[in-house]
Amino acid sequence: MPGTVPTAQGFVQAPDSVLVVVAHPDDIDFGTAGTMALLTQAGTRVAYCLVTSGDAGDDDLTRSSDELAAERIAEQTEAARIVGVTEIHWLGHPDGMVVADLALRRDIARVIRQVRPDVVITPSPTPNWDRIYGAHPDHLAAATATMAAVYPDSRNPRAFPELLDEGWEPHKVTEVWMMMQEPNRFVDITDTFDLKVAALRAHVSQTARIDDLEGLLRQWASDQAGSGGMAEGRLAEAFRVIDTG
Repeated sequence: MPGTVPTAQGFVQAPDSVLVVVAHPDDIDFGTAGTMALLTQAGTRVAYCLVTSGDAGDDDLTRSSDELAAERIAEQTEAARIVGVTEIHWLGHPDGMVVADLALRRDIARVIRQVRPDVVITPSPTPNWDRIYGAHPDHLAAATATMAAVYPDSRNPRAFPELLDEGWEPHKVTEVWMMMQEPNRFVDITDTFDLKVAALRAHVSQTARIDDLEGLLRQWASDQAGSGGMAEGRLAEAFRVIDTG
């Protein structure tokens, strides 16, 4: 059985298995890399599911989308390794054109049935207009499809019968941890903050352009810790824990 992870409310039991579903390479690391490092250190099996390969994530039109996708897949693979994750599922939907349709719901439900996680972690499907980058339509669509895949698709044997034909039996996810949506859990990432920074630095194509990346991340994490009532100097990532059992 995995160990525990520190939160503002005290230590909580780490899940046996976690699946993180996001739209783009680097979304996980901005939102939850510190928590992923804590979970893998505690003994949780962590898997990632990327809806796109980030093939529209650069304005340099001299490079092909395939070249950019290969670079970003490599960057995400290295970032995952830094926090102890080796299992990554790539869905290959087009970057910038993600739609929360039945095809995406099926693809995410398939991965849920393959990984069989206790917990799914995903962004919020509700836009935050105070921070436009978080309201990227791909983020919102991926989150909407993920919530539908958690309930009802992955547990319903009549949803997408082709998944049964492929051998993937229904699976019930017991909790969703939604990133930064009216949070009720603040995970203390003070001891893994350096790993979060290193994971994001692995996304060279995206973060090399950011002045004082570490300072920016520290400020965000400090703000989250303050929102959770944690002591000055502590750092946190925030989640809304939703019972889906």
